[in-house]
Amino acid sequence: MNEITRRGALGAALAAPALFAATARAQGTQMSIATGTTGGVYYPLGGALANYLTRGIPGVSATAEVTAGSVANFQLLGAGRAQIVFGQVDAAVDSVRGAGPFRGRVVPTRAIAVLYTNRMQVVTVADRNIRSMADLRGKRISTGAPASATELFALRLIAAAGLDINRDFRGRERLSPAESTNAIRDGKIDAYFFVSGVPTSAITDLAATPGTQLVLIDHADLLEPIVREHGPVYFAETIPAGTYPGQTTPNHQLSVANILAVREDANPQLVTQILTVLWQNREDWARVHSAARDFTLEQQKSAAAGVPWHPAAEAFWRNAGARLS
Repeated sequence: MNEITRRGALGAALAAPALFAATARAQGTQMSIATGTTGGVYYPLGGALANYLTRGIPGVSATAEVTAGSVANFQLLGAGRAQIVFGQVDAAVDSVRGAGPFRGRVVPTRAIAVLYTNRMQVVTVADRNIRSMADLRGKRISTGAPASATELFALRLIAAAGLDINRDFRGRERLSPAESTNAIRDGKIDAYFFVSGVPTSAITDLAATPGTQLVLIDHADLLEPIVREHGPVYFAETIPAGTYPGQTTPNHQLSVANILAVREDANPQLVTQILTVLWQNREDWARVHSAARDFTLEQQKSAAAGVPWHPAAEAFWRNAGARLS
């Protein structure tokens, strides 16, 4: 363990008083973790997080819940039906502003950790003859599950490409990634959108289908119009060739950061304990899914979080040696 890690672990341990642990043992704390669909990355990481917290914090029983994704998660957070949520920064920003799908319903969202990059993947197969965003015109698509961050991002990307969601497609479904993969196989859709860490199991499954050639559509050229309209929460990245079976070329795409979030009024001592346990288990978390390898001190930036830090989380990361600004 290096000096920064030792200093962070010590600071976090000192910040979680024994009094809270005794209270938790006596009363018990049920904790719901809102994740995403089973074909994405949030769900396996959330399941592991629930195990870490249940084992690591006396009196806490944590459960990972399957949800539609980020938008639904922040809605659950606002309603007090989830205590920890995984979510994309674009949806988090909308939640604290009461904008977009949260119009008129401000959620007191506070970041506790910046996790990894979510990459927008526009997925098709070679025999549908789609090679660009413009080629989607007149096709049948899925824009992701209702109330998911995929849907939020997909609709923004489609508009940035100059396409009209209501007029320019032969059909539009709102399917989970696993459902979308099955729909492409069955010839019911031609392409789908999914934003997640990579590799994503549903896309790997499609790429590994015998006789199928996966195609990921480039769209990094749409960064300027989408940022101009929605702010600097998106950035261009590349999914390297070979990330998926049969993927022979890199995919130039747009990405957005992911955070773990709680409500503004979350118990500071509990937030510190959550982060202490998660940070101690970060190497195991990366074995659950490779996306968690990006859960590092360097990732803990206020600009990347997009929304205000919970005060206990800000203190935790400063004690651990992160440079938040």
